[in-house]
Amino acid sequence: MDMETAHQQLLTGTDTQQAAAAEALAGMGELAQQAIPALVQHCASADESVRNWCTAALEEVGPPAGRQLEHLTALAEAANSDVAYWAVTLLGRAGEQAQAAIPTLLGRLEDDSSPQVQERAAWALGKIARGSTPAISALQSAAATTGPLATHSKRALEKLSAASA
Repeated sequence: MDMETAHQQLLTGTDTQQAAAAEALAGMGELAQQAIPALVQHCASADESVRNWCTAALEEVGPPAGRQLEHLTALAEAANSDVAYWAVTLLGRAGEQAQAAIPTLLGRLEDDSSPQVQERAAWALGKIARGSTPAISALQSAAATTGPLATHSKRALEKLSAASA
């Protein structure tokens, strides 16, 4: 299955077709980049196979294209924690070109409804927020707490310090 067919089938197919499409995209690695937003959205699928293959594809796809960042920023605000997690992850992979997403990531850092998304937001800010006073301040506050969020926030601050040096 080629990329275009797989992408279209992921968007419009049945659960079985979507799972097959996501599996095909998982095997394409970075060539599946244009399907990133659809893969992220389908992490909320009711079908476990679709979710699993979308996750597998997202693990291999690399950073998103610049034109996808606005869409991923919106998806980072999703109520579904799997969708938000992957959107935040991809924003982090985009690095400093995703700086427009900092306010959204700060919101996710402060939202304790999904600790995994919260921790991933700290990680992403460490990749994106060089020179952002609000991000550094928020990470310092989170680093002063206890638990995994504090650890992720400290690591993010270390990355930002190293990038500024």
